[in-house]
Amino acid sequence: MPDLTHRPRRLRRTEALRSLVRETRLAREDFILPLFACTGTKVRREIKSMPGVCNLSVDEIANEAAAAFDAGVKGIMLFGLPETKDETASGAYNEDGIVQQAIRAIKKSAPDLIVMADTCLCEYTSHGHCGVVRDGEVINDESLELLAQTAVSQAAAGADLVAPSAMMDGQVGAIREALDEAGFDQIPIMAYAVKYASALYGPFREAADSAPAFGDRRAYQMDAPNAREAMHEAELDYLEGADILMVKPATIYLDVLKTMREEFDVPLAAYHVSGEYAMIKAAAQNGWIDEQRVMMETLTSIKRAGADIILTYYAREAIKALG
Repeated sequence: MPDLTHRPRRLRRTEALRSLVRETRLAREDFILPLFACTGTKVRREIKSMPGVCNLSVDEIANEAAAAFDAGVKGIMLFGLPETKDETASGAYNEDGIVQQAIRAIKKSAPDLIVMADTCLCEYTSHGHCGVVRDGEVINDESLELLAQTAVSQAAAGADLVAPSAMMDGQVGAIREALDEAGFDQIPIMAYAVKYASALYGPFREAADSAPAFGDRRAYQMDAPNAREAMHEAELDYLEGADILMVKPATIYLDVLKTMREEFDVPLAAYHVSGEYAMIKAAAQNGWIDEQRVMMETLTSIKRAGADIILTYYAREAIKALG
């Protein structure tokens, strides 16, 4: 017989024992719920590729945010679908833009909810890219000015945090400077520091109507095979003043998230993106998996890899499962 002095199964026999020695624990404070604001009134339009997720008019998103807060969600991330788009993304920084309206409405319906605003231009540009386009190329430095205006407009509307996601070089520094000059020096920045050019954004692009009209975003979002470059991107955003660093997508870049946890002693976020959510939903609807167990296992893997904050469309369901 082998030496069985150590029997790991002793501590797995019951749920009480497993819970006692559990190394990674999810908490309701971990989750941020993404929400999509659209024009109109009394609009709740389900997104076909994201079952259970809707585009919501301002009145409905205020109700949805309040209900989410009552259910235990501590924060939301806002995206906007404007009525019209143009080449300079004017809807992104208009004081009466769709996100600005939604921020003000949510702050009335749920004053204690943390309202984060995605700071990007792709949802507002007629060409669908995340910056100014000239001769088929996204112009980095001109785009910084518009991103900075957008962040200031979001802060002025009442956002608790801005989250630049365009992957323009220098965007965090430009936004930090603009916020400080406008008197919003206490508004933190959560940088989409490591945002890969992933095929997992497909459902989101349906939700936000933000697919590029030409080409793709590989010239500014990160190349999937690169991990060392991710540390460089994260360091630049940290040095420019980012308060929180994010990895997006989450589950297929857990190695990157783990390395970031080892390299940076700041809060880390990870975005469990639309495609990751949709795959679980589709498999569950076909009866192939236990949706709740896979959901919780997936979210636990993100926490285990080092995330302090998890953006997920499953936020409410995960909080309910935690009891």
